[in-house]
Amino acid sequence: MMRFLRQSLVGIFLASVTLALLLYAGQLIFGAVQDRLSNERPAPPPRERVFAVNLVTAKAQTVSPQLQAFGQVQSRKTLELRSVLPGRVVQLAENFEDGGVVRKGDLLVQIDPADAQTALDRAATDVLDAEAEQRDAARTLDLARDELVAAQDQAELRQRAFRRQQDLQARGVGTAAAVETAELAAVQARQSVVSRRQALAQAEARVDQAKTRLARAELAMGTAERDLEESEIRAAFDGTLQNVTLVEGRLVAANEKLAELIDPQALDVAFRISTTQYARLLDANGTLIKAPVEVSLDALGADIRATGRISRDSGAAGEGQSGRLVYARLSTAPGFKPGDFVTVFVEEPEVANVVRLPASALDAARTVLVLGEEDRLVSIPVELVRRQGDDILVRGDGLEGQEVVTGRTPLLGAGIKVRPLRSEARAEPVASMLELTDERRARLVEFVKSNNRMPEEVKTQVLTQLAAQQVPAKLVQRIEARIGG
Repeated sequence: MMRFLRQSLVGIFLASVTLALLLYAGQLIFGAVQDRLSNERPAPPPRERVFAVNLVTAKAQTVSPQLQAFGQVQSRKTLELRSVLPGRVVQLAENFEDGGVVRKGDLLVQIDPADAQTALDRAATDVLDAEAEQRDAARTLDLARDELVAAQDQAELRQRAFRRQQDLQARGVGTAAAVETAELAAVQARQSVVSRRQALAQAEARVDQAKTRLARAELAMGTAERDLEESEIRAAFDGTLQNVTLVEGRLVAANEKLAELIDPQALDVAFRISTTQYARLLDANGTLIKAPVEVSLDALGADIRATGRISRDSGAAGEGQSGRLVYARLSTAPGFKPGDFVTVFVEEPEVANVVRLPASALDAARTVLVLGEEDRLVSIPVELVRRQGDDILVRGDGLEGQEVVTGRTPLLGAGIKVRPLRSEARAEPVASMLELTDERRARLVEFVKSNNRMPEEVKTQVLTQLAAQQVPAKLVQRIEARIGG
C-alpha cells in the first residue's frame, strides 16, 4: 500500500514538473514573439529606378521633304471612235478588240461605202456640168463683147452720116428728108449699142452664175469625198483599244460610239492633296512649281515605279470636295495602265536646318527629351516642321548635337535617370537579298503564274526576279504575305 502511494506521488510530481516546463517554454516563446513584434527595424533606403532608353544623335541638315498622296493613273490622250455615217460594217481589223494594239493609220472599221461612192460619182458629174456651163458662159461673154464693139462701130458710122447730111443741108445741097433718115438711123444704131450692152451684162451674169454653180458642185464633191473617207475609221495615233462594242455585219447609226483608243505612253496621275500641302508647292508668285514626283504601284511586291513632274492643277476644288486636285505628267511609265490606283511621292522644296527624328520622340506639348548630366533627362521645346511617315522634321534651340530619346512613354520625364542605349550600337545590317531553296522558289513562281489579275508586263518582271540566284527580300515577303505563308 505504501509502495503504491509512493509511486503515485512520484508520478504526480513528474507530471507537475513536466507541465511546469511546458508552461515555461510557452512563456519563453510568447515573450520572444512579443519582443520580435515590438522591435521596429529601420527600412532600407529606397533605390532610384533607372529606365533604359534608346537614343539618337540630333544632326541638323537640309532635307527635301516628301509629300505622300494616293492617286489614279489617267490617259492624257484618249479618242472616242464614232461612226460619222450610218451603215453596215463590212470589215473589221483583226485586232479590233479590247486590248488590241493598233498603229497610226491602221484601218479599224470599214462601213459599206456604196452609197457614199454613188454620191461622189453624182457630185463629180455635177462638177463636169458646171465646168461645161462655165466654158459656154465664157464663150458667150466673148461674143457679146464682140457684138458690142460692132454695134458701137456701126453707131459711130451712122452718127458721121447724120452729121454729113446736116452739113449738106446747111450748104443747100441736101434735103430735110435725108437728114431725118440719117438721124433716125443714128438713133437706131445707138439703141442697138444699148441692146448689146444689155446682152453683155447678161453674159457676165451668166459667167458669175456658172462660177457659183461650179463652186457649189465642188463643195458637194468635197462633201461626198469626205463621206467616202469617213466610211473608213482609222487609228489617229498608236494606242490600245478598249470598250469595244462592235461586231462585223452590224448596222451602226450616225455618231454611235464604237470603241475608245487610248495612248498607254501618254499618262498622267491625278492625286488630291490638302490645301496646306498645296500651299507648300507654290512659289513666291503663287504659281504651282513643277516639282518632281515618283509613282509607285504595288504589284505583288514588284513595286513598279515611274517618275514625272507636276504639270497643272484643277480649276476648281470640286463640289463636295476639299483640298486641291493636282496632275503630274509621267515621263516613262512601263507597266502602268489607266485606272491604276497608285501611291504618289512629291518632292517638296528643300527645308534647311532641320533634325530628322522618329515621330515617337515628340509629345503633345511639342517637346523632346534629351540626355543631360548624370544620365538624367532634360525636356527641350521644338518646332514641328514636317511629318514624314514615321519620322518628323523639327527645329529647336540647343537641339543639334544632343542625344534624343526616340520613344516617349508616360514613365519618362525631365529629371528621370536613364540607362542610354545608343542607336549606333544597336544597328544591325538587314539582308536585302535572299537565296531561296528550290521548294520555296517553286512555290512563289507557281503563285505568280496563277495570278490572273497581274498585268503580263509585271508578271514577267516578277518571274525574272524570282529566277535570279538572289531575290529581293521585300519581294519575297510581299508574295508570301499574299499566299499566307
